[in-house]
Amino acid sequence: MKAIIHDEYGPPGVLRYGDVDMPAAGEGEVLVRVHAASINHGDRVWLHGLPRAARLATGLRRPNRTVLGRAISGTVQAVGPGVTRLAVGDAVFGEVNQRGFAEYAAVAVDRLARRPAGVTDEQAATLPIAATTALQAMRRADLRPGQSILVNGASGGVGTFTVQLAKRHGAVVTAVCGTRNVELVRSLGADHVVDYTRQDVTRGPDRFDVVVDLAGGRRLSATRRLLTPTGTYVCSTGTGGPLLGPLPLLVAVVATAPFVRQRLRVLTATTRADDLDQLARLVAAGEITPVIERTYPLRETAEAIELVETVHARGKIVLTV
Repeated sequence: MKAIIHDEYGPPGVLRYGDVDMPAAGEGEVLVRVHAASINHGDRVWLHGLPRAARLATGLRRPNRTVLGRAISGTVQAVGPGVTRLAVGDAVFGEVNQRGFAEYAAVAVDRLARRPAGVTDEQAATLPIAATTALQAMRRADLRPGQSILVNGASGGVGTFTVQLAKRHGAVVTAVCGTRNVELVRSLGADHVVDYTRQDVTRGPDRFDVVVDLAGGRRLSATRRLLTPTGTYVCSTGTGGPLLGPLPLLVAVVATAPFVRQRLRVLTATTRADDLDQLARLVAAGEITPVIERTYPLRETAEAIELVETVHARGKIVLTV
């Protein structure tokens, strides 16, 4: 079968479109014929091997998994032993632990949900990781109607879902993004938009009940000034230095949390079938809409990742297989 392969760490140019062995559905797995896949931050971590601390998991000198891709949508082609919840022919979407940028993927059944009518494969492929992170950020923040929330990194894959879900919760949403994305996040329901190229939101007078930080780039002390005295900070960012990435910020959050009135929380999102079901129903009902800036055929994955890294894509970039 065809897949996107990388045998070494490096820029998107190290990726190649080639042949790999067809996977088989093992115990508790199904074989999915992939129709669409979305690009996520974790794919770029595996591609570059950065931050270098991540190589403890991805492989010290070269990637230990040579096919990228985590978020997919497709059709069940075969079921493995012990699988009863899904059957051949079911339209499904979910998360695989890499190896998703391929024609077929073997996926644990508990990481998949059925794709409902009215939701396209391209839309469904954006929901694992990005939308589930946004949904779990709302829970972690315990966001309530009427509260004010600031979303830092509002125009990205997770951010566009976070803005929409926060509005659905009845919150007053302030979105932080770059100039070219101001109108986009406003169209998603943001009540106020801050262009970070023109204004440092941490120096303004506004305080928020909740801050969801998806972009990082600031010291914790500066971000805490954005919160009310009992506000909640939810940190879910992959940005940081080339060696440790976001780890210093995450450690600061955990170390500071016991000593302040504000609630400081790190979010490590997990993919669960019930969350995927809920999100798919919201998309089918038109209550949230995945933002897809562009789709690429699978063989052009390198060009797609190059776009993500140079232009900071609006919402998601999707690969079609």
